[in-house]
Amino acid sequence: MEYIVSARKYRPLTFDTVVGQAALTTTLKNAVKSGKLAHAYLFCGPRGVGKTTCARIFAKAINCQNPTADGEACNACESCQSFNEQRSLNIFELDAASNNSVEHIKTLMEQTRIPPQLGRYKVFIIDEVHMLSTAAFNAFLKTLEEPPAHVIFILATTEKHKILPTILSRCQIYDFERMTIRNTVDHLKHVAEQEGITYEEQALAVIAEKADGGMRDALSIFDQAASFCQGNITYDKVIEDLNVLDSENYFQIINLSNQNKVSDIMVLLNNIINKGFDGGLLIQGLAKHVRNVLMAKDPQTLPLLEVSDQQRQRYAEQAKTCETRFLYQALRLMNQCDINYRQSSNKRLLVELTLIEIAQITQPDDDASAGRRPKRLKSLFKKLIRQSQPQTAAPQVAAAKPVVSTAAIVAPEKPVPAAMPNTATATTPKPGVKLGGIGFSWNKLRNQGKPSKINLPDSGSALNKKETETVFKQEDLDLQWMSMCNRMPQELSGIATRMKNMNPTILDFPHLEVVVDNALVKQEMEDFKGRIITTLKNGLHNNAITLDIRVAEQQERAKVLTRREQFELMIKENPAIESLRQAFDLELA
Repeated sequence: MEYIVSARKYRPLTFDTVVGQAALTTTLKNAVKSGKLAHAYLFCGPRGVGKTTCARIFAKAINCQNPTADGEACNACESCQSFNEQRSLNIFELDAASNNSVEHIKTLMEQTRIPPQLGRYKVFIIDEVHMLSTAAFNAFLKTLEEPPAHVIFILATTEKHKILPTILSRCQIYDFERMTIRNTVDHLKHVAEQEGITYEEQALAVIAEKADGGMRDALSIFDQAASFCQGNITYDKVIEDLNVLDSENYFQIINLSNQNKVSDIMVLLNNIINKGFDGGLLIQGLAKHVRNVLMAKDPQTLPLLEVSDQQRQRYAEQAKTCETRFLYQALRLMNQCDINYRQSSNKRLLVELTLIEIAQITQPDDDASAGRRPKRLKSLFKKLIRQSQPQTAAPQVAAAKPVVSTAAIVAPEKPVPAAMPNTATATTPKPGVKLGGIGFSWNKLRNQGKPSKINLPDSGSALNKKETETVFKQEDLDLQWMSMCNRMPQELSGIATRMKNMNPTILDFPHLEVVVDNALVKQEMEDFKGRIITTLKNGLHNNAITLDIRVAEQQERAKVLTRREQFELMIKENPAIESLRQAFDLELA
């Protein structure tokens, strides 16, 4: 006996046997019962969900001479029998992928003029209609808008967005849904029982998940798994045959992350990669797993999990051991890893770092093995400083509470007045260490060699309103300008890049000028000129700064050099650069 694959053998023959499209099949049956038929239908949706199958069933029911009370074909009349035996002259199927020219459409249009010999309608099923050329669509428009009374078109496509809007407006559109995991598993159970194949429900769930919403794909994978398993489909054999990563690995990674066991996670990752699994697929699968765990934390979202009942229970158990904050941060880290995976030159290291960061989410901040930067470094220094200061000076000063005049500070050689207690002359405390004097900072390096700025009093004092008049040099202006460009927000990144190549100059201190390439750049900078001036005032400590932005004259516009021209110019100025390039055998990128 000839072997027929399950996708063809168990193809639905009636509306009631169509899986997962109850709303659409009910609408089509009601149209057949009432006789209110449109002249054009468009069936669209993902692959393998029943578009062409429903088109054939619908065409058969339309021409049935004795339809049933619920709108199904009788399968007994001459029209139904001729359709079942593939000799019907009233139903035509056209593959638009291979018949997409204007000539093919014109030939089809000529066939529409001939009335049906048996039955009431001529039905034209055009599959993959989005493959028609634009000229073919235009040739099809007039007939589609006003076809003969005995003609019905049924168009099927997986890419509705590629069809002309003029075609869409002339059709009744039916959107087919993806198959759910539950519907696919139930149908696979029915097929397995009909074929006498034993199975594990978890194994069928893996097949359904691998099919990604397509019933035809699920049946094809089912046949492959049944052949590999020799009639006994088990979970272990299915994941081995389909090369699917066992979900147990995901459960283990999350459990180990909750326990901060980074070493065990690295060993598990090494075993997974040695089995031939890609690190990027592991991150994608783990992200989906964490999403399912997050959904399982709330009973309202638990039904959203498209998994078997056994797996749903496992997700619910693990959700009880995971904090919501941990799941959110883990999803964010894996999403970032997925974005950077393709561009990474060391993909395994990227995956390892991501898993390490996930394992450290729940680790205490003060743990030395957490691998994080200390958050209380400044308080540690303060503690050391307090320990280095003498403890006896404080109570003596507190008891005396001397009032020291400014004159005494300026002229210490004068004698202390007799009214002042002798405790003021007690042992002078050793000078404490100031945090500002430890190490170097960019502000220190930047301020070396320039006048000290005017220290403003505390907020609320009248001196706060006085303008500072610090003198600055051209190199100070260049440094502040570049620093401002680097701190500009993301939405101004384009103009910030242009501004980095500009050279602001001091015309008449403190009046500044910036020369730009064209009027568009000038207008864009004028929109936030006030913010630029405020930033420069704060950075250069001079409230009298003003700024002019003007477009460069023709003679001022310098030629934009290429990298090669820049390199050649550098060689002319410093021949040693060429010697360095030859010594290291370097090439200009």
